[in-house]
Amino acid sequence: MSLRTVLLLAMIAFAVPAAGQEARRDLCPDRPGLGTPACTLDAGAVMLEVGIADWTLDRSADSRTDAFAFGDMLLRAGITPSLEVQLGWTMVGHMRERDRTSGDLTRRTRTGDVTLALRQNLHSPDGSGFAAAVMPYATLPVGGEGVGAGDWGAGLIVPVSFELGAVSLGFSPHIDAAVDGDGDGRHLSWGSVAGIGFGVSDDLSMTAELSLTRDRDPGGHSTEALAGLSAGWQVDDDSQWDVGANIGLNRDSPDLELYFGYARRF
Repeated sequence: MSLRTVLLLAMIAFAVPAAGQEARRDLCPDRPGLGTPACTLDAGAVMLEVGIADWTLDRSADSRTDAFAFGDMLLRAGITPSLEVQLGWTMVGHMRERDRTSGDLTRRTRTGDVTLALRQNLHSPDGSGFAAAVMPYATLPVGGEGVGAGDWGAGLIVPVSFELGAVSLGFSPHIDAAVDGDGDGRHLSWGSVAGIGFGVSDDLSMTAELSLTRDRDPGGHSTEALAGLSAGWQVDDDSQWDVGANIGLNRDSPDLELYFGYARRF
């Protein structure tokens, strides 16, 4: 898939019916955090979410890898009151890997893969009270070597959330046909994210999360365990800035990830 095709898909997503309709629901971005919300956009509403910068550090006995992502974009468009379509793409990814034994340094700068998804809310599309949704997705291998996965993948997320006054609980179980580590073929992967969110003030919220993913890659099975803490500052009814950090809890996980971004509803 070419960049021209990606841009065409973005234009189609923007051209949903009633694009000028005023969005009335509370802002409910996917960013920040490890989990996935169950809410969907109003019909005709469009939201652009951008990971402005992201750094991930992964160290082992033999190597150190620094991964950077800039312009990690997610375009969401409401199709019906309970259904939205999503298009995700990383504009620039940079990988830097140092071999600790030889001192050799490998660098790669490429674009990332494209992700297409549908989120169908099953209960409470504005995310209030008890909310649930199903979200099938597919990744298209348009990214360059070292940044893109190398082959197509797919999966299903079933986000569920509960609002308990000022506190909310969220769960995002998922099952995936994940791309093999060598970039050729797919294998089974599954897991879940559990999080608790709370409002610090009227415009500032924070979320603490735990994520476990079992990955059955033919090159070696692993279980990734992450802990995350993120915060969102809602500037107005339609925009939010965010920051976050994820920490690896075992040897199968990246050591540290730091990121910040922005979301805007139109």
